[in-house]
Amino acid sequence: MDETDVVVIGSGSAGSAVAGRLSEIPGLRVTVIEAGSTDSNIWLHVPIGYARTMYHPTISWNYETEAEPHLGGRRIPWPRGRVLGGSSAINGLIYIRGQAEDYDMWRQMGCVGWGFEDCLPYFKRAQRQERGPSALHGADGPLSTTDLRDKGVLSQAFIEAALELGFPRNDDFNGPSQEGAGWYQVTVRDGFRCSAATAYLKPAVKAGRVRLITDAQVTRILIEGGRAVGVEYRQGAETRVLRAAREVVLSGGAINSPQVMMLSGLGPAAHLQEMGIPVLRDMPEVGRNLQDHFQARLMYRANARVSVNEVLGSWLGMARTGLQYLLARRGPLTFAAGTSGLFARVLPQSATPDVQLHFIPWSADSVKEGLHRWPGFTISVCQLRPESRGALTLASPDPLAKPRMFANYLATETDRRCMTEGVKLGRRLARSRALGRFVESEHAPGPAVPDTDEALLAFAREKGGTIYHPTSTCRMGADERSVVDVELRVRGVERLRIADASIMPAVVSGNTNAGCIMIGERCADFIRRAA
Repeated sequence: MDETDVVVIGSGSAGSAVAGRLSEIPGLRVTVIEAGSTDSNIWLHVPIGYARTMYHPTISWNYETEAEPHLGGRRIPWPRGRVLGGSSAINGLIYIRGQAEDYDMWRQMGCVGWGFEDCLPYFKRAQRQERGPSALHGADGPLSTTDLRDKGVLSQAFIEAALELGFPRNDDFNGPSQEGAGWYQVTVRDGFRCSAATAYLKPAVKAGRVRLITDAQVTRILIEGGRAVGVEYRQGAETRVLRAAREVVLSGGAINSPQVMMLSGLGPAAHLQEMGIPVLRDMPEVGRNLQDHFQARLMYRANARVSVNEVLGSWLGMARTGLQYLLARRGPLTFAAGTSGLFARVLPQSATPDVQLHFIPWSADSVKEGLHRWPGFTISVCQLRPESRGALTLASPDPLAKPRMFANYLATETDRRCMTEGVKLGRRLARSRALGRFVESEHAPGPAVPDTDEALLAFAREKGGTIYHPTSTCRMGADERSVVDVELRVRGVERLRIADASIMPAVVSGNTNAGCIMIGERCADFIRRAA
C-alpha cells in the first residue's frame, strides 16, 4: 500500500508553501501530487516568459468561462498554471498583498484570527525582501521580492503623470498605505522567476523531505467514515491510490479545488445527483461565491521608439535583448506584467483605493497575437473589490472534463461605475503633460469613443476580461454554510483542509499570489499545532 502522512494536492502558490513548511517537521512524510509536469521549460524562469506560457497547450489548463451575459455573451479565457508551481509559475510576478482593510474585513465577516495583524507575521515569514527587514517586511523567508532592475522612460512618465494629477508618490505598495503611484516589486531572484515551487518546494524535494508526484491528476478524495484517508489519482493510463495517515490538504486553486470537492461527493446535493455522483455531504456553497478581478486595457501608439514593441520587433533587437539578459540579467526579459502602477479611489464612497492600474511599456491586442508592429504601451485598469459573484459547477462526472465557470462580470451598478471611472482615469493619465508627450494616438478605446459612461462601459463590455485572480469558491467562515472553518478544515469531514485562493471570503485588493502563499503558511502552522 502506498502511504504518506500528509498529501498536498497541487504545487501552486499555497500548496508549495504548505508542503515546504510541513517538511520542516522531523519525521513527517509529505507528498505533493501535481497534475502538470516539472518546470523544465526555460520560459517558466525568464520573467517575461509568462507571455509564452499562459496559453501554452500543456503548461496551462486553458480554461474559459461560460458566455458572460454582461459582456455580450463573450467567453473569457482563464489560463491557470498546470505545472510545478501552479499559477505562480506563469503569473505576472507582481507582489501585492492587498490592503490591511481586506483582512480586517475578513475578520468582520466572521473569520476571527484572519485580521491583518494576524496575517502579517506570515507575510513576513514568507518574504525575502531585497530592501531588508522592517515592521511590515521580512528578509529571511524563501520568497524573493525585489525591485525592477530596468524601469524605462515610459514607466517613469506614468508615475510622473499620476503625480501631476495629484496622486501621492508611493514607494511601497505593501507599506502603511496602498494609495499612490510607484514601482511594483516582483517575485524574482537573481534575474529569474521565484515561483512558490522555487521558493518552497524544490529545496524540500532536493533535500529528500518531500516526495513529489507529477503528471498525476487527482480524481477524488477518499473519505471513509467521515474522514479523509487519501486520494485517488490518474497517472497516464493508470488509476492509483495514495493513503494519508494524518491529513489531506487540497490546494488546487479556485477552480480545481471545488471541482475535486464535488467529484468526491462534497458539494451541492442537487447538482451532484444531477451528475450521478453519490452525495457524501451536502455543501451548497462549494463552487459558489466566485469572484475575479476584471480589467480593461487602454493602449496607445507612442510617437518615439521608447517601448518594448520595437525592441522585440526585429531579429537584431531580440538578439541584443537576449544577450543583455544572459550577460547581466537586465533588459526587457526581466519585465513583469506591469512595471509601474497606481492605486486610486475613483468612487466617492471609497475610503481606500478601489482601482489598480498596471503600466506596461508594450502593447498587444492579446498575448496570443504578439506585440504590435508599432511603438506602444498599455494602461490596464482593474477594479479591486467587485461586488459581482459567479459560480463554478461540474460539466460532467468525468474528472478529466473541465468544469463550467460563470464569472458574472459587471453584474452590479457599483462594478460598472467603478470600471468606467477607472477608464476615465487611465485616459486622463495618458493626456497628462508627463505621459501625453509620448502619445501619438489612442489605439483602444480609440479616438471615436467619447468620455461618456455609456461609451466607456460598452468598451469594457466588448474588450475587457480577467486579470487572472479567481477566488472564493470554497469560502472560509464561522457560519455553518461556509466550506472551511477558520483553521481551513472542511466542515463535516475530518482530516481534510483547503489552502488556496478558494477559501478567501472576498478577493483581496490586488494581485493574489502573495495572499495565497500566506494562506499556505498559515495552513502548515495549523497542521503543526494539531500534531
